Amino acid sequence: MEQKGFLWWQRGIIYQIYPRSFQDTNGDGIGDLKGIIRKLEYLHWLGIDVIWVSPIYPSPMKDFGYDISNYTDVHPLFGSMADFDELITRAHTLGMKLILDLVPNHTSNEHPWFIESRSGRDNPKRDWYIWKDAQEDGSVPNNWLSVFGGNAWEWDEQTRQYYYHAFLKEQPDLNWRNPEVQQAMYNVMRFWLDKGVDGFRIDVMWHMIKDSQLRDNPLNPDYTDLQADYNRLLPVYSTDQPEVHDIVRQMRTLVDNYGEKVIIGEIYLPIEKLVVYYGVDNLGAHLPFNFQLLTLPWEASKISSAIDAYEAALPINGWPNWVLGNHDQQRIASRVGLAQAKVAAMLLLTLRGTPTIYYGEEIGMKDVPIEEDQIRDPQGLNMPGKHLSRDPERTPMPWDSSTYGGFSKEQPWLPLARDYKRVNVQKQQDDPFSMLTFYRRLIEIRKKEPALSIGSYRPVYSNHQLLSYIREWNNDKFLVILNLTPGVCYFTPAHIDLKGTIIIATHSELEGLPLNGTFGLGGDEGILVKLEE
Repeated sequence: MEQKGFLWWQRGIIYQIYPRSFQDTNGDGIGDLKGIIRKLEYLHWLGIDVIWVSPIYPSPMKDFGYDISNYTDVHPLFGSMADFDELITRAHTLGMKLILDLVPNHTSNEHPWFIESRSGRDNPKRDWYIWKDAQEDGSVPNNWLSVFGGNAWEWDEQTRQYYYHAFLKEQPDLNWRNPEVQQAMYNVMRFWLDKGVDGFRIDVMWHMIKDSQLRDNPLNPDYTDLQADYNRLLPVYSTDQPEVHDIVRQMRTLVDNYGEKVIIGEIYLPIEKLVVYYGVDNLGAHLPFNFQLLTLPWEASKISSAIDAYEAALPINGWPNWVLGNHDQQRIASRVGLAQAKVAAMLLLTLRGTPTIYYGEEIGMKDVPIEEDQIRDPQGLNMPGKHLSRDPERTPMPWDSSTYGGFSKEQPWLPLARDYKRVNVQKQQDDPFSMLTFYRRLIEIRKKEPALSIGSYRPVYSNHQLLSYIREWNNDKFLVILNLTPGVCYFTPAHIDLKGTIIIATHSELEGLPLNGTFGLGGDEGILVKLEE
């Protein structure tokens, strides 16, 4: 396939913005659309191709925007529809794409659809949500649990039935078996596509269809008290039902009518189930999110095996993708340490497939300790003592060393990192050895060399400390060697003679050195080698 045969979402780099924490322009301590507009030049400078914006819709903010009360407007906290129109115009002018978070599994309980559905059993929208009678003893319809703790059924006294909510009770699940629900949500997608968005990240895609019999979920034999309550059961009937793939295919057909758009699915499933979401003939989700680098132990042998298993499981012409962090998971620098975060960046940006960067990763942001009285996240509030709040990875972006890190002129909605005066964009832009400079250089090389964005992947040699692989396009070959430990290790491939020059490394002192067969790496080192023909 020629280079021109690859689409923008295959070649590009996605950057997730959590708008509340990116840039505040009106002094309320909460980021907004004008803040994103203000920082577009920075993202362009960094080399970002695609911006993914977490929910900006009107919402009571029980789950910070993932409880939507109006799918076709902008929450005043974030600005206006005119601001959104300006954002998409400015992004496109800079050559960047913009995709929106779509939350089709559930609405807010303040959405007009649910208010109607709740008004009476004979209301035309009653079947838009999942209502069920109590069991004979008055108990909940089945044993399904809420992701945010407790059972997943809420009693409605007025209509004397329970409704199902996979998340908060203020987030009732839509009944996607109802064709009217399907069409209503497809109209939402058309609204934003008509405005020029370049696609959607579909929230909890694997939750959208439930078992038609609402059967009890089985117990999880591997559950421990340190895990979220939700993990007590295996959600085999409440998620990942076969019929969901028909819905995904319909979504795909819809966006394909608008040209080169993209659907990304949020799906936390094992690889063998994840790849099914590509759909028959690759007519499902373009990119079912691959979260292995979020969930696997940071061990070379396990990650190397996972990469190979993923490559082998992909359907023909299925395009891979990789994610290091997002708004629901511990930041990479907190999970593996700052030194290994550089190695992780090299892994993310040299693997085959579309990479997604979470805001702040490029400067090495870490999780921020949130005191108990500062917790905002319902997952943390509903399960106290388990330290499951997602607030630590959602803290404001530090742009400079001024008060509140240049994020806002007023106290932000969540505290900044304690080291923000040292760890911020402005300081790192001027530092040739910083994480930000390293990210920018990696992105620049990736964009310049087709082998690193669309080339083939071939594993070379891995052990308990390092992993290595070759990326190749036409006559250009690059070797990546990564030491995932703090100890010295040695690249000693058998039956293969590799020669070349190191063009970028986590430690710049290695750059320009030759590689001739074996090579010793210090702790937390990674190198990218341009191989000789």
